[in-house]
Amino acid sequence: MKKNRENDKEPEMRSEYDFSNGVRGKHYKQYREGHVMRIHKSDGSVSVQYFTQEDGAVMLDPDVKIQFPDSESVNRALRTLIEKA
Repeated sequence: MKKNRENDKEPEMRSEYDFSNGVRGKHYKQYREGHVMRIHKSDGSVSVQYFTQEDGAVMLDPDVKIQFPDSESVNRALRTLIEKA
């Protein structure tokens, strides 16, 4: 008999985490423009990775994403608008 993994999971947030002074979306605009990640390795070297939005990719605002959870639904809606234009 398989164990139910749902019951074995720890809560996602630990009680010692304090986000009371957090600001939602603080780095939102900079992230959408592209960002750099520096990974400091144990040997003292630093790995640098650059992330930018892929060509043709579109970022949906959170309120829009609720209505369009996947590419298929976005494309269907846009095609409907194009047909009516």
